[in-house]
Amino acid sequence: MVFCRLRTHQWCFILSNVLLFHLLIFGADLMEEYFLRALPTSYTDMKVLEVREQARKLDMSTLKANISRAYVVSSSEACSDKEIFLLALIFTSPENSLRRSAIRGTWANLTHVRDYTVLALFLLGKPSSEATQQELIKEMKQHQDLIQGDFLDSPENQTLKTLRTIEWVITFCSQARFILKTEEEMFINLPTLVEYLLNLRNHPEDIYLGRLVPQETPNRDPQSHSYIPLHKYSEMYYPDYCSATAFVISQDVARKIYVASKEVPLILPPGVFVGICTKKAGVDPIHSSRFSGRRHIRYNRCCYKFIFTSSVAREGQLLREWEEMSNGKDCTLLETYYGLLSCRVMTYLDGFKHLSVDALQNETLRAAD
Repeated sequence: MVFCRLRTHQWCFILSNVLLFHLLIFGADLMEEYFLRALPTSYTDMKVLEVREQARKLDMSTLKANISRAYVVSSSEACSDKEIFLLALIFTSPENSLRRSAIRGTWANLTHVRDYTVLALFLLGKPSSEATQQELIKEMKQHQDLIQGDFLDSPENQTLKTLRTIEWVITFCSQARFILKTEEEMFINLPTLVEYLLNLRNHPEDIYLGRLVPQETPNRDPQSHSYIPLHKYSEMYYPDYCSATAFVISQDVARKIYVASKEVPLILPPGVFVGICTKKAGVDPIHSSRFSGRRHIRYNRCCYKFIFTSSVAREGQLLREWEEMSNGKDCTLLETYYGLLSCRVMTYLDGFKHLSVDALQNETLRAAD
């Protein structure tokens, strides 16, 4: 009897630890999904109603007639005669042709998912070098997938780049149902993302989906390059917004952002800029932990088949991972569970490793001082 009781206690101890382990691994995401849900919005503010009405009546024919005013290369025919379900717009640096080539050969080479059309285009500004501009012209002739704004592609102009992107979408690709804005260092799981968006067909409007950044404070340090003066933004916190690394908006939200942007300063960071515009339009961000933000999720084939995004630094790594994902069979429920568990644990360990390295570097600097 004593032996049986002991075994029972041991099993209870083991099961409780297994349960605790899973809560630690997956509980944070579940808590995020619950607490970061936006409450239902009622559009009673007259300014919000005005933005939404202006967006509904928006006419972009003037820009179409004066296309050279805002774009060096417009790719204005890229969406013509196509019913596009998801338009992926990839922010890229003019000099980074190797990364664009890697993206074209991997996740952006899909044109259809379950018979729904997917289109990927690259967004960039003007380079500082005329030689790079000539290379871009050759690249455009070969691939026909570049949109180049008439502004210098610099860190200070990334918010302007975002606005020009929105402007291009509602002018030349107004039939695209959803728009994915992402950055070139990201891996995007288009099939899984499309499957998710297909489930939103009953509520296809006011979609602003990504990894939520809640209650971020503006940078008030005048010595910092990202300094935001009080006269440009006076609130203590930014409104909740989706990380600019990757987010999805519906076509109507693109129009609302464009209308609301007239009263929002371009000095703000790109993600914050979009978040403020959507708030002015009465659109709440939708959080999903399947967006990684800037984090690199440690690779596992079945994990990457479930998540929407991950940061991938090197082109070679992106090509290897995509080849394994494309050649591999579908994952069973058990394989998906193991994959998510594996990549979650390894990603957490990577995070602790980076924290340790940063702490060591800080200690070294203090010692040197």
